Amino acid sequence: MVPDIEPRLLRAFVAVAGELHFTRAAARLYVAQQALSRDIRRLERELGAELFTRTTRQVALTADGERLLPYAHGVLAAYDELGAAFADGARPLLVDLNTDGMISGRVLARARELAPECELMARYERGLTGAAAEIAAGRLDVSFGRFAGLAPAERARLSAQPVRYEPMAVLLPDDHPLADRPVVELAALAGESVYAGAGNPATREWTDLAERLFAGRGIRIAPPAPVAIGAEEFRRVMARTRTPVLAAVDFPVMPGCVLRPLVDPVPLSPVSLVWRKGLTHPGVTALRRAAAEMSRCEGWLERPAGAWLPEGDLTHMCPNQ
Repeated sequence: MVPDIEPRLLRAFVAVAGELHFTRAAARLYVAQQALSRDIRRLERELGAELFTRTTRQVALTADGERLLPYAHGVLAAYDELGAAFADGARPLLVDLNTDGMISGRVLARARELAPECELMARYERGLTGAAAEIAAGRLDVSFGRFAGLAPAERARLSAQPVRYEPMAVLLPDDHPLADRPVVELAALAGESVYAGAGNPATREWTDLAERLFAGRGIRIAPPAPVAIGAEEFRRVMARTRTPVLAAVDFPVMPGCVLRPLVDPVPLSPVSLVWRKGLTHPGVTALRRAAAEMSRCEGWLERPAGAWLPEGDLTHMCPNQ
């Protein structure tokens, strides 16, 4: 039975077979001639065959060497193809955007412009907590959201880059008493039940943010409700529950609803680009460049005077590797 053969030995054989000269083959492989000769002898021992005839004047392939050569080329080609298929830079990068139409989609679009050779595939996990679990399992690579809202053990597996202090808003049925206002003061929501993902394990960081914002203001967290996927399902659930929904100012417009910014104070949701710690991929580099560029040009990391931010979140809005 032929033993497992290291690709290095086959590369040494192919180089010598191509050059028919040990010194030139060693230079081609950037190894010492003694090391190359040692690898050829080892390959001959493992195969039980002499592959070259050597004299002081020339090197030539034996019949066994001629027989091995096409197999060696085939094995090395397959080995290189395997390595390329699983190289981080060659595979698609799976990027969670949370919800279609948000700033994460704009960052992704810019990253695609910066790295057109990369395949950046959008996914929609609808919550950083859920996305973090998918990243840990290797089913996602990158997401966006409130990094401070993750558990310490989850944060330890991830890297994050601040993207935006995103102003928050409330989504109201279009006939709600507050729907006619251009903005909604937080005090005007006193006595209301506002949906903020309660009961959804994928959005714990968002529910925690809402609890901190509503504390002491007389605003209640609405009880769990079915997660609506798609505009029509959202319209149907909203029409049945009539419950205001806590959202970000760039949340996509939904049928039968109006989106109103929250003020007095302006509450901020800290959004970071989050990826698996240690992941090297040109797509991640492009996303980080895009996020930094857009944050700088559009002032996304500037905080309005008097804005509300969860206590402790500022600490986690710092770049880390």
